[in-house]
Amino acid sequence: MPRLSYRRALTRALADELTRDDAVFLLGEDIRVAASNVTSGLLKRFGPDRVIDTPLSEQAFTSFATGAALAGLRPVIEFQIPSLLFLVFEQIVNHAHKFPLMTGGQCAVPVTYLVPGSGSRTGWAGQHSDHPYSLFAHVGVTTVVPATVADAYGLLVSAIRCDDPVVVFAPAGALDLRADVSDLDPVPLGRGVVRRPGADVTVVAVGHLVHDALAVADELADQVSVEVFDPRTLYPLDRDGLVGSVSRTGRLVVVDDSNRSCGIAAEIIACVVERVRLAAPPRRVTRPDGAVLPFAPALDRAVQPGREQLRAAIQLTMKDG
Repeated sequence: MPRLSYRRALTRALADELTRDDAVFLLGEDIRVAASNVTSGLLKRFGPDRVIDTPLSEQAFTSFATGAALAGLRPVIEFQIPSLLFLVFEQIVNHAHKFPLMTGGQCAVPVTYLVPGSGSRTGWAGQHSDHPYSLFAHVGVTTVVPATVADAYGLLVSAIRCDDPVVVFAPAGALDLRADVSDLDPVPLGRGVVRRPGADVTVVAVGHLVHDALAVADELADQVSVEVFDPRTLYPLDRDGLVGSVSRTGRLVVVDDSNRSCGIAAEIIACVVERVRLAAPPRRVTRPDGAVLPFAPALDRAVQPGREQLRAAIQLTMKDG
């Protein structure tokens, strides 16, 4: 089986969809030279009419993509910096997301917003290191965070084929992952997966933290049976899969590399406690409230959730109740 990187899985998904559907095209800043190494080779294969470099005017080209989608095309926008989504929140939420809803479904806006490198990268500091996926889940925009190589391919393909706007966060912490893959297939939106079965506690991990959760589960295997649940899509959230997992274990820990207040970890906990009687209080492992990642590497890492914190949260949850 060929060994494929997460980053190249994104490239393959883009290439396959450009080949499959003539309505698909790419746009973004410096994508012809593949500044993020995700669009490598696509200009040569598909030409300048379908791989379009844009000016440094995010609001303009995001609005352009909405218009193109209303006209029947399927734009994919690459944002190399996650904080740019704050700048175009108006165009995504008030325009692309709401047009179909406010016209009674008379139009479709199939735009995919791809963020390769969401979250922290060494020395990118406060204005380049956010994971703002909870904002889009809050307003009801389809939001996905692939954790594995296969899901990077499969969820991006499904996003491009979806008739609604979809934001795809590809965490920086996952981009260099490699895996042996055979067949790559679309992954359904809105469906989570149990990455590791367990009996004592469910750990819900978002994005690249799935791999940390699996590592901690292995470390604690002689003490605690940890089930690892990967939601994959944060909106719509697979509530039935989530509740099914926690119903089996009776305990819940959520690990999420985003800010604590009003984060997706809080929503996951709320969904569970509304439907499951837990054996112990649930716990969150997240960035601090209102976190802004520092430039200094040691401080950057100190702000992010890690394996030691997750291990402690699991052990405390097992002692409670």
